[in-house]
Amino acid sequence: MPTSEIKYHTSGLIPLTRPQLMWTMAGLMLGLLLSALDQTIVGTAEPRIIATLSGFDRYPWVATAYLLSSTIAVPIFGKLSDIYGRKWFLLAGAALFVGASALCGAAGELTFLPLDGMNQLIVFRGLQGLGGGILMGLIFIIIGDIFSPAERGRYQGLFAAVWGLASIFGPTLGGWLTDHISWRACFYVNLPVGVLVIAAIYSQFPALHPEGIKRVLDWAGVVTLTICIVSLLLALTWVTEYGWSSPRVEYLLVLSGVMLAAFLFFETRAVEPLIPLTLFKQPVIAICSICVFVLGMGMFGVIIYLPLFMQGVLGVSATRSGNLMTPLMMGAVAGSIISGQLNLKLRSYKLAAVTGSVLVAIGMILFARMDAATTHSYVILGMIIAGFGMGLLNPVYTVAVQNVAPRHQMGAATSSTTFFRAIGSTVGVATFGSVFLTRFHQDFTSAVPPGTPAVALTPFVKYPLMLPQLRPRLEQEFGQYPGGLDLLHKLMSAVPAAMIHGLQSIFFASAVIMSAVVILHFALKNVRLKASHEKQPAVAEVGHA
Repeated sequence: MPTSEIKYHTSGLIPLTRPQLMWTMAGLMLGLLLSALDQTIVGTAEPRIIATLSGFDRYPWVATAYLLSSTIAVPIFGKLSDIYGRKWFLLAGAALFVGASALCGAAGELTFLPLDGMNQLIVFRGLQGLGGGILMGLIFIIIGDIFSPAERGRYQGLFAAVWGLASIFGPTLGGWLTDHISWRACFYVNLPVGVLVIAAIYSQFPALHPEGIKRVLDWAGVVTLTICIVSLLLALTWVTEYGWSSPRVEYLLVLSGVMLAAFLFFETRAVEPLIPLTLFKQPVIAICSICVFVLGMGMFGVIIYLPLFMQGVLGVSATRSGNLMTPLMMGAVAGSIISGQLNLKLRSYKLAAVTGSVLVAIGMILFARMDAATTHSYVILGMIIAGFGMGLLNPVYTVAVQNVAPRHQMGAATSSTTFFRAIGSTVGVATFGSVFLTRFHQDFTSAVPPGTPAVALTPFVKYPLMLPQLRPRLEQEFGQYPGGLDLLHKLMSAVPAAMIHGLQSIFFASAVIMSAVVILHFALKNVRLKASHEKQPAVAEVGHA
C-alpha cells in the first residue's frame, strides 16, 4: 500500500520517518540507475542499431529525440511538482519510461505502423525521453526537499556516483548484449529495473502535497518554450541535409527566436512562472546555468561520439568499445564521491568547480588530438582525466543553486539547472551531429574518383559502419568490372578518413568550449553552504491512502 500522504509548507523541510527515508532513497537511486543504464547501454549499441535499421543519415536523431523531449519535460514537471506534489508525477515518469523502452526494443518489427524501423525508434526514443526527463528532474528536487544545503553535497555526490557506477558496467553490458544477443536487449533490460522502481516508489514514497501555492500552470510559458526548443532542434538537425541557407532552416531559427522572446515576456507576467526569471538575478544561479549548459554540450559530445570513434575508426567491437568507456565512468564515480565529501567538509563548492572544469578542458584537448594512429592507452588517459573532472562538477551546480534559491521555488530552481544541462546536451548532440555528418559527406565525396556511378556509393554513404560485414559481397560485385577492385579499395579507405575528420571537428569544438568556460568557474561566487534549514512550521500527516 502507498505510504502516508504528507502536507507540508513550502518554507520548510519535508519530514520523513527513518523507514520512509530509507525506502525513498532506494527508490530514487533505482530511478537514477534506470536512466543511467539506458543512456550508457544505448550509446554503445547505437552504431549497430543504425546499421541494422539503415539509418546512418539519421544518426543524431536517436539521441536528439530523447534529449529533446526530456529537455521539455524537466521544467514543466518540476513546476507541476511544486504545485501538486512529487509522487504521482514520479510514478508516471517511471511507467512511461518503461513502456517506451519496450517499444524501442520492438522498433522495426511493428509493421502495422506507417514508419520505417529507424523512424519508429526515433519516435519511441522521444516518448522514453519524456519519462526520463520527469525522473531526472524530480529526483534531484526531492533530495533538496529532504536534506539541508550542507548535507546535499554528500547526497548529490552519492547519486552522481550511482549514475557513474551504472555507467561503468552500462557500456560493457550494452556491448555484450549487442554482440551476443541483440541490440534490442539493450532496451528490454530496462523493464525489470523499471518494475522495481515503480514498486518502490508506489509502496514507500509518501504523497507530498504542498501548502501555500497558487495552483496556476503557466500555459503560455509551456507552449512558447516547447515551440522554441522543437524549432531550434529541427533547424540544427536539418542543417546537414538542407544547409544553413535553406528556407526551412531559416524559418525555424526565426520561429525559435520569436518564441524565446515570447516565453521571456510571458514569464515576467505569469502568476506561477515555469522558470522564474527573478532566480537569475542571483549571480550564482546565473553562472551555474551557463556552466551546466556548456558541460552538457561537452559531456554528451564525448559520450555519444566516442563509441563511434572507437568502432568506426579504431575498428573495435561494440563490447570492446564499451570496455574502453569504463575509465571515463570510473573517473566520474571517483570525482562525484570526492566532490560530495569536499562540499560537506569545507561547506564550499568552489574548489571542486574550478578543479573539475580544468580537468574536463584538458580531457577534451586530448580527445581533439586523436587520429587513426591513436592508441587505446591514449584514449583511456583522456577518459580518466575528463571523467574525473565531470565527476567533480556534476554535484556542484545543483548544490550551489539549491543553497541560494528561495525554499518555495526549490523545484523550479533545481529543474532549471537540470533543464540547462539538458538543453546544452540537446543542442550539443544536434549541432555536433550536423557538423559530423556534413564533414563526413564532404570529405568522402571529395575522395571519390570522377565518373564513379552514384549507385556504387550507396553502401558507403548509408552503411559505413557495416562495411566490414559487406566487404565480401562488395568485392564480388565490384570485381565484375575492370578496375572495380581498385575503386573499391579507394572507397573503403576514404570512409574512415572522412569519419576521422568529422569526429575531430566535434572534439576540437568541445575542447575550445570547455577551455573557455574555465573562466566562468573562477568567477563563480562561493556562498558558504548552510548547515541547516530555517525553522519550519508544524506539519500535518494524513492517514494512509
